[in-house]
Amino acid sequence: MPTKLQSYLENNSINVQSISPILALRGSTINLDLSNRNPELKQIDVSDTATFTNYVFSKIKSAGAVAAIGGYNEERVIYGRSAHFAGSEPRSVHLGVDVWMEAGTTIAAPLAGSVHSFRDNAGYGDYGPTIILQHELERITFYTLYGHLSRTSLSDLYKGKKIAAGAKLGEIGPYPENGDWPPHLHFQIITDMRGLEGDFPGVAAPSQRDYYLSICPDQFSYSAV
Repeated sequence: MPTKLQSYLENNSINVQSISPILALRGSTINLDLSNRNPELKQIDVSDTATFTNYVFSKIKSAGAVAAIGGYNEERVIYGRSAHFAGSEPRSVHLGVDVWMEAGTTIAAPLAGSVHSFRDNAGYGDYGPTIILQHELERITFYTLYGHLSRTSLSDLYKGKKIAAGAKLGEIGPYPENGDWPPHLHFQIITDMRGLEGDFPGVAAPSQRDYYLSICPDQFSYSAV
């Protein structure tokens, strides 16, 4: 990743409070462990979205929080719930940060940018409605991806549309339209789109971990508050 961009991101971490007005006002969050090390995941059927949703939001409620955050570079067993992640080497390494909040929660753009692309990645286990923004920094281009949104979030969008920092980008989508996941935002920084539009891998195979982490840096400040 270019040194100038690395320096910018290190000095301007995207704080979780900038991603949603609710968090800016009421900011109580918890970290959610969905890694293979969490024994609780073996006790529930994560392939049943209602059951999985109840697990996630019971964690949030019991902590008196409004959101659960986490997941960057997390090795997860939960992707076995969907053939979307299957293959000769199943994908299991999460490349973004998840913000688990109620469906309908407003999502704001943490940085000024323009619409690079968007798509409804329909299908069980996929992103559902997805928006990718393009950002420019002194001739350096990078991108931010927002997955699992509501379908209405894709209304009135077009390539190149300017989005101001703090402007409403969309809402967290309900299942099943969000790819059939418990309601949450998948947020990911990307330095190389590899020619893709409206979609980008959010989960990598273990053998490709280093490559994808190098182009999807962790510069999102999400410690529980």
